Amino acid sequence: MATSNPVAKLSRGDWKKAKELEEARKAGTAPAEVDEEGKDINPHIPQYIREAPWYVNSGRPSLKHQRPQEKEQSLAKIGEWFYRGQKAGPAATKFRKGACENCGAMTHKKKDCMERPRKLGARFTGKDIMEDEVLQPDIELSFDGKRDRWNGYDPQEHQKIVEEYVKMEEAKKHIKVKKLNAEFSDSKIADKTDDVTKDGEESDSGSDEDEDKYVNEIDMPGTKFDTKQRMTVRNLRIREDTAKYLYNLAPNAPHYDPKTRSMRENPFEGRVPDPNQLKYAGDNFVRHTGDTVKMAQAQVFAWEATNKGSNVHLQAEPTKLQLLHQSYADKKDDFKKDLQESILAKYGGEEHLDVPPKELLLAQSENYIEYSQLGDVIRGQEKAVTKTKYDEDVYINNHTEIWGSYFDLNEMKWGFACCHSFVKNSYCVGKDGTTSIPVADLLVNPFHPDEEQDKTQSSLLEQHQAKKKKKEKKRDKTTEDEKKKKDNKLKKALEAEERRIRGVNEMMTIDERKRPYNQLETASKEMTEEEMEAYYIKRHRAEDPMAKFIGGN
Repeated sequence: MATSNPVAKLSRGDWKKAKELEEARKAGTAPAEVDEEGKDINPHIPQYIREAPWYVNSGRPSLKHQRPQEKEQSLAKIGEWFYRGQKAGPAATKFRKGACENCGAMTHKKKDCMERPRKLGARFTGKDIMEDEVLQPDIELSFDGKRDRWNGYDPQEHQKIVEEYVKMEEAKKHIKVKKLNAEFSDSKIADKTDDVTKDGEESDSGSDEDEDKYVNEIDMPGTKFDTKQRMTVRNLRIREDTAKYLYNLAPNAPHYDPKTRSMRENPFEGRVPDPNQLKYAGDNFVRHTGDTVKMAQAQVFAWEATNKGSNVHLQAEPTKLQLLHQSYADKKDDFKKDLQESILAKYGGEEHLDVPPKELLLAQSENYIEYSQLGDVIRGQEKAVTKTKYDEDVYINNHTEIWGSYFDLNEMKWGFACCHSFVKNSYCVGKDGTTSIPVADLLVNPFHPDEEQDKTQSSLLEQHQAKKKKKEKKRDKTTEDEKKKKDNKLKKALEAEERRIRGVNEMMTIDERKRPYNQLETASKEMTEEEMEAYYIKRHRAEDPMAKFIGGN
C-alpha cells in the first residue's frame, strides 16, 4: 500500500497519536483534515483511497489524485484540416544547399521525394526546381472532428459537377434542334410543324423523352417482343400488391419458393373461415379447382385406356378422348344401377332405402346450446339424455333404493342399500334390517350383538394377518429355492469356465503348426447370466498385485 511518505517511519508513540486522532475525527470530536482547496476530507474514506501514490504525492492531505486530471490539449477547430498537396509560394531559381537532390524542394529529402526520379537531379542541373510544400504541424482533432465525414471537403468541387450537368443538357438541346431542322428541311413530319413552332422552349422536356426512347431501344432478356413496338418497360408485378410471403409470417407458415415465386399452401389456413373472402388461397388452389381436375382425370383415363388397348391421346385427339370418356361414364352408371336392381330383386329390402334422414333418426336439431368451462349450460336448452329400454328409478315393495345398490363382501351378494336385504321381492323393513341379526346366529353365538360384531371383526383381522404370514412364508420358500437353483447353475458355470481355461492353456503350449484347425473357436451361442458371472470371477486381472499367486501364474 502506497503511503504519503514512504521514507519516514513513524515511531510507536507517533503512530498511536495518529490512530487516536483518526478515531476522534471519525467520532466528530476533532476537526477533519483540509485539502489544498480548503475542502474538508471525509474521515471515513479508506486509507488506500485517501493516500496518494509516491509519484503524485504533494506532501499534504489531498484527494486531487482521485479526481479527473484536466489535460491541456490544443484541439483543432471544426474547420481545420490537413494541407494536402498545397505549395508554399513560387519555386526557387537555383539549387539550395540542403534541398532535395531530385526535385530541389527544401521541405523533404531525396528518399522522401514523391516526384519521378530524374536521370540527373536538380542538384546537378539546377533546372525545373519544384515548389516547397506547406509544412503543417500534427493536428489533434476532437471526437467530433475525427468523425466529421465532410471535414476537409471543398464545396467548390460540387460546382464542377453542376457545370458539367448543365453543359450536357445544353448539348442535348442543341442536338435535338439540329434533328428537327433536318426533318423540317426534308418534309418528313409536316403534321408536327405547328406543334414545334408554337413554343421554342419545348426542348425542356427533351431529356425525359430521350430517356424513354433509350429504354425502348434496350433489349430485355427473356422477351421475344420487338423493342421498336414496345413503348414502356414491363414490370413483373404491381408494386402496390402484397407479396405472397408477407401474408403469413408465422414460424409454421407455408413454404415460399423465391426462385419460382410460388407458395403452394394456403397462407390463411385457419385464419379466414370464409373461402370467398380470401385474397390468395395458394397455388394448389388453382391446380385443384375448375377444369384442372377434369383435365387430370381425362389424362388418367387416357393412360388407363392405352394400357387396355385403346389408342387415345389427350393432346393429339382431345375430342375422341372426351367422347370415349363420356361413353365410359354412362356405361359405368348403367352397370351400377343394374347391379343394385338385381341385388334388391334377389334379396329384397327396398323399404330400408326409403328411411328418413340420419339427422331425424338421431333427434338432432339446429338448437344452439352454449356451455361454460365447468360444463354448465349458459345459453339454450340442454340436450335430453337418451334413456335405455329398461325401467329406471322404479322402487318396489316400499324400498327407497333400487335393487343392486348394495353389495356385501362377506356374502358376495347384491341387495338393497336401504335395508341390506338380499331377496329381490322382499318387503323393506328400513334401517332395522341393517342392524338386525338373524336368529340362527343368536342361537349359535349367544352374545351381545355389539360384542359379537367386534369379535367377528377381530377374527377377520386375525384371518387376514394369518393369510399374510402364510404368503410371506411361501414367498421366502420360493426365494430360497430360486437361490439354490441359481447357486447350482453358477457352480456348474464355474466348473465349465475352469475347464475352458485349462483347455486354452494346454493349446497355447502346443506349437501352432501342430494345433488342430478351429480348436480355439468357441460355439456361437448367447452366454447366460451365470456364464458371464463365472467369466468375470475367473478372468485374470493384471493390475491385481496378488494375481501372480492365483492359479500358479
